[in-house]
Amino acid sequence: MPILYHSPQSRSETVAALARMLSDQIEIREVTVSRQDGTGAPDPANPHPEKKVPFLTDGAESVRERGAIITYLTDLYPEADLAPLPGEAGRGAYLSWLTYYHAVMEPIIIFDWAELSHPILHATFRDRQTMIDRLCEGLEPGPWLLGERFSAADMLCASPFHWFPEATPDVPAIRDWVARTTERMG
Repeated sequence: MPILYHSPQSRSETVAALARMLSDQIEIREVTVSRQDGTGAPDPANPHPEKKVPFLTDGAESVRERGAIITYLTDLYPEADLAPLPGEAGRGAYLSWLTYYHAVMEPIIIFDWAELSHPILHATFRDRQTMIDRLCEGLEPGPWLLGERFSAADMLCASPFHWFPEATPDVPAIRDWVARTTERMG
């Protein structure tokens, strides 16, 4: 049985919500983590090598990083219909959005929050406006990133705006998508 290591009010919240949507056969174990505000501490019960969350174990398998865990779980529980499976239409877009989140969105949001700006960062990751434009383009056929199909990619890509509503772009298409995603996640 898969075990998801999770700490409430952390980056693992979206994966925990996904796990609950996928199957009651996924055990969710709460652990503590060190927080940016200095609270918390590494939990010896957390098997993640860096004591972060989320972390998934499934027998001898272990998976870390949200995009990888999301892919693993949505492939393991296809009956939930939260991702196109290998060979299905939309699989490439799905994987691209999961990777775009980790490779572009999250760094841009963090750099923006930390007020970091440098030509190398913009050349590598682009900038906030480019990220907003990509999201709008992705949502144009809408209402989801995969058109008519809600997926775990919507959950991951909307996640920073659930946590930091003040970071949500003042763009109706994005605000409405974040609200739809929040409602869909329960």
